[in-house]
Amino acid sequence: MLFSQKTRILTTAAALLTVGSLSLAAQDDSSHRGRKYKSPPPTSRIEVTVVRADDSKPIENASVIFQLIGEKGNMELKTNEDGKSIIDVLPIGSTMRLQILAKGFQTYGQDYKVDKANMAFDVKLKRPVRQYSIYEHHDQSGNGQSDNKDSGAQKDSDKSKPNDAPSQPVNPPSQPQ
Repeated sequence: MLFSQKTRILTTAAALLTVGSLSLAAQDDSSHRGRKYKSPPPTSRIEVTVVRADDSKPIENASVIFQLIGEKGNMELKTNEDGKSIIDVLPIGSTMRLQILAKGFQTYGQDYKVDKANMAFDVKLKRPVRQYSIYEHHDQSGNGQSDNKDSGAQKDSDKSKPNDAPSQPVNPPSQPQ
């Protein structure tokens, strides 16, 4: 009985030793464990300078919005006192949409291909212009500005024409961009 008890203890110890060594060997095999590390793609440093179109002075605190085409979400930065905003996390090879919003200026938007390690954009923002209205008289020069302040009034030259005179064909207004 003493012999069979020693045999059982030795057999159990050998089995534990074998299982322990197998588990240690499995832990050393790192090819099947967890996710493999994938390094991030190289990124580009993009500097955006926002200035006024009329006097080229910098616009402080303008919102500069970067959005990668095909990705959800965006990144928004504000310009500093020099009108500059810098970002360095956009991957090279991607396409980004750059939008700039500033109070009292027209909104700017453009798509760009990020293809260099360093890129710089100078954006000149314009003040808003008067909206085009089909109810106002527009000169044929196509500059988009009405030469008539009162939208319901006729010109003096138009009043002198008889009502039964054939009118000239009116060109349809061009589509706004």
